[in-house]
Amino acid sequence: MTKKIGLLVMAYGTPYQESDIEAYYTDIRHGKKPTEAELQDLKDRYKFIGGLSPLAGTTNNQAEALCKALNEAYSDVEFELYIGLKHIHPFIEDAVKAMHNDGITEAVTVVLAPHYSSFSVGSYNKRAVEAAEQYNITFKHVEHYYEQPKFIQYWTQKINETLTQIPSTEHEDTVLVVSAHSLPKGLIERNNDPYPQELHHTAELLQQHSNIIHVAEGWQSEGNTGTPWLGPDVQDLTRELYDEYKYKHFIYTPVGFVCEHLEVLFDNDYECKVVCDELGVNYYRPTMPNTDPLFIGAIVDEVKNVY
Repeated sequence: MTKKIGLLVMAYGTPYQESDIEAYYTDIRHGKKPTEAELQDLKDRYKFIGGLSPLAGTTNNQAEALCKALNEAYSDVEFELYIGLKHIHPFIEDAVKAMHNDGITEAVTVVLAPHYSSFSVGSYNKRAVEAAEQYNITFKHVEHYYEQPKFIQYWTQKINETLTQIPSTEHEDTVLVVSAHSLPKGLIERNNDPYPQELHHTAELLQQHSNIIHVAEGWQSEGNTGTPWLGPDVQDLTRELYDEYKYKHFIYTPVGFVCEHLEVLFDNDYECKVVCDELGVNYYRPTMPNTDPLFIGAIVDEVKNVY
């Protein structure tokens, strides 16, 4: 007999159609509606990358691939998949209620973000636990998987593949920019949050395992809150690195994200490339993990650590 438990995969969420954008943006802003200018700016960004973000479909594909891989890895447990999103339906609370309706009393949670922060992974888990209190569902949490060997192997392979596009004589003139989503500095300091150290550790591991010589760490996609966020921003960092070292090749690995979506397709592929073009240097950005077996395998290995 196999034991059935829930697999709650949580992610940020994205609008499914243009009519969802205002409600989605309002939820991100804690119920405060965006101005017409703010709303139009977001719509313009989506249009620039092809209309809407591919995030919704990719999230579903990643969750399904993870559930399939877990069920292949475990012989005594059957994982039942539930998807809960932070800013759009199905919300995290909807997924927990669906688990209860299906008779699930035990579940493993995974957030589609490799590094732990109380603001990101911690807040998803908190919402799941609070929603589950009335249903008597218990959780085991995957809190991060950025240092899992398969995760590092994935990015190492992508970096080395990218380096083959650059003459070996110019590898000394090449820099890897490792980045994640910026967060408010005050929040990080108040909670003694490990998030910046986890990104730093990722950068160290990639430098140790790949053929890259020079590595720099940056932050991207910060919110407009009027308060300081983690920096340097990757665009500013690109200019600083060029001014100081005159690098000719910039390889961007936004390792804090797990798929192609707005923050990568616009903030990296457009905004960072604009800076590279302005400086007359070459822009590279390897493919994101999406449903690559190494990425999915890294999460499976971390689930084995907690369940």
